[in-house]
Amino acid sequence: MAEIQLGVSGVTLVPQATGYGLLVGLGVAFCGVILVAIKVQRAYLAEDSATSEMFMVANRSVGTGLTASAVFSSWMWINETVFSAAMCYRFGLAVPLWWATGLCFQIALMAALGVLAKIRVPYAHTSLEIIRIRYGKIGHIVFILLNLSNNVFGCASMILTGSQVIFGISGMHFVAATILIPLGVVLYTAVGGLKATFLTDYLHTTIALVLIIYFTLSILTHEAVGGLGGLYDKVVATAADNYIPGNHQGSLLTMKSKDAIIWGLILKFGNLALVVMDTAFWQKSFATEVRATVPGYNLAALAIFGIPWGLGTVIGLTARAIHNTPIFPTYPGEFTSAQVNAGFVMPYTIKALIGDQGIVAFFVLLFMALTSTVSSSMIAVSSILSFDIYKTYINPKATDKRLLRVSHIAVVFHAIFITAISLVLNYGGADMTWIGYFRPILSCPGIIPLALTLCWSRQTRLAAIVSPMLGFVTGLAIWLGTAKSLYGTINLKTTEAGLPALYGAMGSFFSPALYSVVISLCYKPYKFDWREFLRIELADEAQLHAPAPEDAVPLSGAEKDAVQKAKGATSSKGVDQILEFSASEMVESSSDPERDPVTDDEKYPVAVAIDPITVLTEVSLDDIRHPFSDETLRDLHRWYRIAWIIWIAIVLVTFILWPMPLYRDYIFSKRFFSSWTTVAIIWQFFAFFAVAVYPLYDGRYEILKGTRGVWNSARAYLNRNKD
Repeated sequence: MAEIQLGVSGVTLVPQATGYGLLVGLGVAFCGVILVAIKVQRAYLAEDSATSEMFMVANRSVGTGLTASAVFSSWMWINETVFSAAMCYRFGLAVPLWWATGLCFQIALMAALGVLAKIRVPYAHTSLEIIRIRYGKIGHIVFILLNLSNNVFGCASMILTGSQVIFGISGMHFVAATILIPLGVVLYTAVGGLKATFLTDYLHTTIALVLIIYFTLSILTHEAVGGLGGLYDKVVATAADNYIPGNHQGSLLTMKSKDAIIWGLILKFGNLALVVMDTAFWQKSFATEVRATVPGYNLAALAIFGIPWGLGTVIGLTARAIHNTPIFPTYPGEFTSAQVNAGFVMPYTIKALIGDQGIVAFFVLLFMALTSTVSSSMIAVSSILSFDIYKTYINPKATDKRLLRVSHIAVVFHAIFITAISLVLNYGGADMTWIGYFRPILSCPGIIPLALTLCWSRQTRLAAIVSPMLGFVTGLAIWLGTAKSLYGTINLKTTEAGLPALYGAMGSFFSPALYSVVISLCYKPYKFDWREFLRIELADEAQLHAPAPEDAVPLSGAEKDAVQKAKGATSSKGVDQILEFSASEMVESSSDPERDPVTDDEKYPVAVAIDPITVLTEVSLDDIRHPFSDETLRDLHRWYRIAWIIWIAIVLVTFILWPMPLYRDYIFSKRFFSSWTTVAIIWQFFAFFAVAVYPLYDGRYEILKGTRGVWNSARAYLNRNKD
């Protein structure tokens, strides 16, 4: 039991005290930074996280640069750094490229789905709201379970993996690491909401990219490596000791690797589920400005490509070249496969070539990767618990203040829950490989039915509810059946094999499409009217902004008469006119409540007198108008077309045109390897400018405004003290 509890032990690279100090210190530092940022936003930028709109979707005001940075940070999991190097060590340089191609097309797909969601359901907060509107309570509950299982399982597995790596390099007990990783995140997320995670995501991204470039260049230029040419020569010289079964001639320097391509395909299915079935990525698209979704998401999709490709290639191959030399931490002992699978390739290589300061920097990078995952997960799950469960089924008339309080509680609850799940997985003996193979089977069944909810008007309620369930059963049966057929038994080892996991993931992903189409067309077919989204969604928006009964403005006799007249006019007036009442003028046209400078109390003083849900459900669909202007809608449709063009281009290039011609009997020459790796490193610098430098330019006016506000306040304070 003790062995399972403690995971894989390794060489202690950093003292326990340093590990504790870094985890606690970094958590406190980030919390302090975000608290200051929140105060500056509230005081000088009119951004108040004490409203649910700001907490959940950042007032839908996030620009292109910050969107790209936040999406990049949310997608830069520990896998893309630590485990890309470990898998390159196992299977060769084909893995980092397949890993990179398995990261970008999902984000490009979310750009298209996010724009379509803005067109169809302009004021949504979570993807599950869309499901509830179209399929009702049962469909809503089914997809809540799918989303929560995907989110919790993915986040908990990252914490599990991080705690095992921390234990392996510092000796810190994994329980302590598991608790400390999300602790600091809870503080700034509960206080600052989604905009806080955008800001901390930017800090995570910037620091992580600086460290990634530092590790890549420092290792390459070390005298024990000797640059790109020296690395190539050392890998070739040690080829006999590093024979990889399944690779062309057993070489690390070939794209023809059976295990690498199987791993890459499984990763594509699993990562697609982690994006589309994660409400965090939907929330970030809802939080962006209308014109920022497609550029922001696709900029992040391109930037993320260079991280596993460059870092994984350099560190994975370097570890192969030096793991039997005296400078490697395990020498003269064996660097075991268990240690490789636990993720020790990267820290051991950094320790050997950079030293103690490199291990401290690695610890910081690990913290950045883990907390960025946890913060976005917390906001996503808190949105589900508050909007999709509490507001929908427990307290439909919850005020904005009450909803925000529930969101704060949900953040804390989720942190406790994922910590517990991480401990259960750890004590159960789960490792990253098994989790990576099981996750697509669990999460993929809901992808196509969710996408069809926005894209196909003929998907029926029964199809949307049943097809994910049948898809999961199909994938699970294929996974276990293939393991039994190929290896004669079903256990952790056989279900970790590549082919059963790949076939199971494919069945779990594709079969719901077949089930959905057949059920939709063969049993009570119908066509959904997209305007239903606008009717119910605008009603929810009006109810959200409605004041509590104790805040209602007393109406005079004339105002009551006007209200009754307005009620009588509901059959003939448009939805904008019905919603926009004020005490002085009972009918007032305003197309977008997010852009209206009038406060909620001024704008909705009689919302209690007229129930927006009742009014809007009585309005004919022909009277409903989209809240966006015609010009904005044209822009959205244009961006929607652009998003699909970019997605198709990314899929063609990264799936076919680039890797497939190299899948042949070919071992990289020295010149080709040097060019290959140089492009990967240049891509890292591109990522830095795209998601660390560009957001500063994109947000230059807000930064200048906030800086001026702080400077003026500080000068006024100093002058008062002087007087």
